[in-house]
Amino acid sequence: MTTAARGDAASLFATPRTVAEHRADGSIVLRSSEPLRDGARCVGDWLEQWARQTPDTIFLAERGHVAAPWTTVTYAQAQHQVRAAASWILAQGLSVERPLAILSDNSIDHALLALAAQHVGVPSAAISPAYSLMSKDFDKLRSMVALLDPGAIYVSATKSFAPALAAIKPLHRAQIISGNAGDADALAFRDIAATPETPDVAKAFAAVAPDTIAKFLFTSGSTGAPKAVINTQRMLTSSQQAKAQTWTFLQPGRGDLVILDWLPWSHTFGANHNFNLVLRNGGSLYIDGGKPAPGLFATSLANLKSVMPTVYFNVPRGFDMLIAALRGDEELCRRFFGEVKFAFYAGAALPQNLWDGLEELSIKTVGRALPMVSAWGSTETSPLATDCHFLAERSGNIGVPIPGTELKLVTSGDKLEVRVRGPNVTPGYWKAPELTRQAFDEEGFYLIGDAVKLADSARPERGLFFDGRVAEDFKLNSGTWVNVGTLRVAGIAALAPLAQDIVVSGHGGDEVRFLVIPNIAACRIHAGLPETADANEVLAHDKVRSAIAQGLAKLRQQGPNSSGHATRALLLAEPPSVDGGEITDKGYINQRAVLTRRADAVTRLNDDASAEWIGCVG
Repeated sequence: MTTAARGDAASLFATPRTVAEHRADGSIVLRSSEPLRDGARCVGDWLEQWARQTPDTIFLAERGHVAAPWTTVTYAQAQHQVRAAASWILAQGLSVERPLAILSDNSIDHALLALAAQHVGVPSAAISPAYSLMSKDFDKLRSMVALLDPGAIYVSATKSFAPALAAIKPLHRAQIISGNAGDADALAFRDIAATPETPDVAKAFAAVAPDTIAKFLFTSGSTGAPKAVINTQRMLTSSQQAKAQTWTFLQPGRGDLVILDWLPWSHTFGANHNFNLVLRNGGSLYIDGGKPAPGLFATSLANLKSVMPTVYFNVPRGFDMLIAALRGDEELCRRFFGEVKFAFYAGAALPQNLWDGLEELSIKTVGRALPMVSAWGSTETSPLATDCHFLAERSGNIGVPIPGTELKLVTSGDKLEVRVRGPNVTPGYWKAPELTRQAFDEEGFYLIGDAVKLADSARPERGLFFDGRVAEDFKLNSGTWVNVGTLRVAGIAALAPLAQDIVVSGHGGDEVRFLVIPNIAACRIHAGLPETADANEVLAHDKVRSAIAQGLAKLRQQGPNSSGHATRALLLAEPPSVDGGEITDKGYINQRAVLTRRADAVTRLNDDASAEWIGCVG
């Protein structure tokens, strides 16, 4: 696909300018030649700015169901409620040692309360609702609350969170706040937002500095108790300043920024990247009550028909479901490709078949390919470390270092381990000095644990490709390395649409094998079974098993070497476990956690006498 067919990148992005420093020890340091310009002192400065300059612009919008009108809050209204709630927060004595914890999903109340705390130097900590609503033992939620010792805890309604609140009650002295004004056992958020503003708010706001802790975000905790990543004001503002320097269409006067987004604020992608993108640039955020999951994506589609965003954000599973919907809705297709400037994927590599599918639909609809861009980082890098602010030729290019951030590439086996240093990087983990010490090398580069490849070793401005997690890759008995990240993406594409995700197995063996997390809905349709058919019946169906076998054969043709394909696959009827750390609420799979928790499934997969696994045909 030519650049002309994709559109004019110069109208959207800054030209990448990357320099490479080759060191005597063999490491390579990559940095942008564009210096990071001065940004805001703190997140609250953005809210104050837009409340003055564009007070009537919609900042946040939500709706309870797709037939309801959008409830909106302007920048001026948000400023008023944030200052009021901040008065209450100060009066209650909340502080960095007694922060605000938020257990509920994205909402206007959630946003305003978190901003109110941050406005006066009190950290907020959004905790994934999955730990409260999907967990059976609440162990991880208890560990988070014990670590934070919060001064206040917000839930959308006490009834749905009652079991979780009961489980953590002995661990805190916090005031429970509810978004439901009818909950008699909690203080209503609307009452907090009506607190008279006191002079202490302006004084506390003026004292907020770049090193003030803005929030705590928790890692998944797949290998133990979740860690609380310290996010300072400097991290958040520098990340968005770099974004503004790479996404030049964000400059004032270049057009309104409207985002429709479901990504959870308990994760850095949805919170620090997307939410802060809107706030920093005076845009409008429409909170999508749906998500890419069975029964919920219809809500996302209805919202998309109501509000077409400037930039479309999603995870690979979301793009998979979007493509299927666009193929069946010509009007939505015309609007989407006609109005969205570009699509952004992050967090997990986008399978090439999804990239190709979206490109094909775009060319067919509007005569050009919708630009597809990505970025890379982690909770510890707030999250932006690299940005693909150019038109890549295929999926997987994570871009180049953002202004102000350095990447150090260090040889690790046959890979290049990447490390990160910059103002966007966390100072460490809350109340965990030893974990903090272990997270950085002697030069202060954060040890993120990922590997990358240079797209062109002679031209670093052409970007990097994610090359998997250093700790996830393994050797077969032949001595051949298996690149788990690359093979996982190729496997999902080969087994599409029946595989929702794949866990790569074969450690210490002669062959690669797959544990497949199936797309039950797609498998049910493929088998021609009714919606009432249970998972075990669906996965045992001959048509499903035959299609998986054919997919394995397709993958073998693409990668005939022993490390490039799987010889057999086992379909997992039990969905990934939140308690077991197997999955996040964005749908990302933790390979190590699944292999550990499903040791019995790995045993069955390796049992030559078992009839459960599906072999590669041909």
